[in-house]
Amino acid sequence: MEAQTVSLVVDAKGLACPMPIFKAKKGLQTVELGEVVEVLCTDPGSLADFKAFANSTGHELMLSEQNGTVYRFLLRRAK
Repeated sequence: MEAQTVSLVVDAKGLACPMPIFKAKKGLQTVELGEVVEVLCTDPGSLADFKAFANSTGHELMLSEQNGTVYRFLLRRAK
């Protein structure tokens, strides 16, 4: 995958569902269409949550990965 320019990093580490999704949604509202938001969190349920969030909102889930106990997501604002 080519390197993506991240416009905003949302640190939701230590927060339980639904707060990582809520913080991601607020972050996406602050960037321009097509820009990328990186979300970092520690909630294991976030893997399924962010996939469902992207499917229901139309934002593109570009990356979903785990590094130890931290989950990292890249979302491109679509609307």
